Amino acid sequence: MSAHPQLRRRAEAAASRFPPLLARAETLANTVLLGEHGRQRSGLGDDFWQYRPVQAGDSYRMIDWRKSAKTGAQYVRQKEWQIAQSITLWVDNAASMSYHSQKDIVPKSDRAQLLALAVAILMIRAGERVGLAGTTLPPRRGDGQIWRLSQALLETEETRDYGAPEARAMLPNTRALFISDFFGHFEDVEQALYKAADRGVRGVILQVLDPAEEAFPFSGRAIFESMKAQISHETRKANELQEAYLQRLQDRKAALQKLARITGWQYTCHLTDAPVQSALLWLYNAMERGR
Repeated sequence: MSAHPQLRRRAEAAASRFPPLLARAETLANTVLLGEHGRQRSGLGDDFWQYRPVQAGDSYRMIDWRKSAKTGAQYVRQKEWQIAQSITLWVDNAASMSYHSQKDIVPKSDRAQLLALAVAILMIRAGERVGLAGTTLPPRRGDGQIWRLSQALLETEETRDYGAPEARAMLPNTRALFISDFFGHFEDVEQALYKAADRGVRGVILQVLDPAEEAFPFSGRAIFESMKAQISHETRKANELQEAYLQRLQDRKAALQKLARITGWQYTCHLTDAPVQSALLWLYNAMERGR
């Protein structure tokens, strides 16, 4: 007898979802490829590219001691894939991302996973390496990596209400994409972005929101509860909260924009009832600008 039937059911549910997710992501990626010319780039592979000065976080094993001895300074012998061809994705899987206000509007998690996988497909087809933040799925190339990303995006389950960005194990001078509603503690976002920026990582912040979270169309008696019921607030006059809520939302967006500007990243907000093709095209161009 299995000791973990609930875990097995979750795994089976995730497995049944990732082929449709992959098919949708490939179709979406093709809409961008049809309108964009392939990038011309020489030297794909792990060939030597250039030297750069040692940075905080580099290990001693990365130092080229022959070059360093000639110049009197410490240099790292950097390969091409370490410079321009590694992209790290962090896709928030916290409970708040499962919210959707109407049946005909997809959950935020669905849109986030679709966009992340479509971006990965575009970048991998261009010869780049894509992986997930943390240490479980490092950046790699090839169709096999696309399948692994599809599985990984769906099989994890977060017990917290709100997620915190992950910036571990990012290679220096690479790129990253963080996708979330960013409703959690802002200090966690700051810490992750500063940590990434210290390693020369540039990237994109994509805030995904449900249209109800953008407009706050509530009135009368209402109970507002987080997805894991860890936070709850009851009111008889929800409409009186609208102004304060919208101000806090704008403050959070402004803080994300400022953080992106300080760290050399880019920021945009996407609503789940907006065209997904437009969001992917913006992301694709933003990731290109970050090279």
